[in-house]
Amino acid sequence: MDVLEGDVNDFAALTKAMKGQDIVYTNLGGQVEPMAANIVKAMEENQVSRLIYVTGLGLYHEVPGEFGRWVEESIGSDIMDDTRRAAKIIEESTVNYTILRAAYMTNNPEIDYELTEKGEFYKGTIISRVSIADLIVRIIKEPSLHSYASLGISKPRTDGDRPMY
Repeated sequence: MDVLEGDVNDFAALTKAMKGQDIVYTNLGGQVEPMAANIVKAMEENQVSRLIYVTGLGLYHEVPGEFGRWVEESIGSDIMDDTRRAAKIIEESTVNYTILRAAYMTNNPEIDYELTEKGEFYKGTIISRVSIADLIVRIIKEPSLHSYASLGISKPRTDGDRPMY
């Protein structure tokens, strides 16, 4: 496994880094729409076909009730809209993607998660980073797992109006 660090806003460096890679894992912060566009373009130019993209919940207004309202309000519409545009770029590309829509993250040392598909209401309010890592490793080991999917990931039985830390 090659772990590469770099600036995804530097398209030339990103394209060079993509050469010979099998899978790209990304977890972005900041203004993510142009970053997602660069990643997809560099992957397509280098015939890198597998992307694992971790982002937050609420991409599709799938978080029900008071918690959904709280998520939108606490994150803000500008950030949510940017994140939604980034996901749309990925979903409309030729890249075989898995988008992981994570609940609020904890440092609990437990692997315990459930998944929801795009089009289903989101369940739960929290997820351990270890659980997210477990799913990422499973996808890396079996790249056909969850192909062309956008999955919500959360700890079971943590539904509520706010994250349950």
